[in-house]
Amino acid sequence: MAVSRRDVQTVDGLMDVDLHAPDGGAPAPVVIMYPDAYGVRETVQRMAGRLAAAGYLVALPNMFYRAGADAAAPEKIDFADPEQRARLGRVVSQATPQRVMADTGALLDALADEPGALPGPVGTIGYCVGGRMAFTAATAHPDRVAAAASIHGGGLASDDPSSPYLAADRIRAALYIAIATGDAHHTDADHARLVAALDEAKVDYEAEILPARHGFALVDFPVYDEAAAERHWEKSLALFARTLRPAA
Repeated sequence: MAVSRRDVQTVDGLMDVDLHAPDGGAPAPVVIMYPDAYGVRETVQRMAGRLAAAGYLVALPNMFYRAGADAAAPEKIDFADPEQRARLGRVVSQATPQRVMADTGALLDALADEPGALPGPVGTIGYCVGGRMAFTAATAHPDRVAAAASIHGGGLASDDPSSPYLAADRIRAALYIAIATGDAHHTDADHARLVAALDEAKVDYEAEILPARHGFALVDFPVYDEAAAERHWEKSLALFARTLRPAA
């Protein structure tokens, strides 16, 4: 697999994006991978590589580029470290859904001119705050996103007026939503609101609550759960295969 870097012009500056291309050189369906709040790092690069190996051109944007050096992940992730938590607060506050969706529009425009990108709608996948962005992309760019996978995403159906479930009627994509058990970022009440909104909008979706903690898919998180992580890979790859692959 080949990895290359692109700088995408946005209204706020240049967003660096890593492209992971599958072997073979032929144009491939595009999947945008949104990282968690710790940002683009080796763990997420390996995940993008795994998705690329399955036959996709994976765009991994640094959606926290506005935060500059604050966006760099620490050597060891520790949820209880007050300095890390303060840094995360600064980083995430600058990457609002509105800003990230504007960045996503610029990225989609850039990818339309990418030789390795198969023309047509794309897929999205994201983790934690990135899971919210992957879901939100299906509401913000309904004609350009054909599949979205939200993995232990937070704020999908909260009381926040920007919560993306409120725009469920805009979704044209198929969705896979993997929720952690007892997740404070996606409560039982949130889940009930989410499912009700998706059902009312007649969205093609699958939502499941996995017996794992928030952050289970990320191998450098202390809560990493291999069984739940592999489950999300199985379901996400199946989603992309049925929505992004051209009919034979």
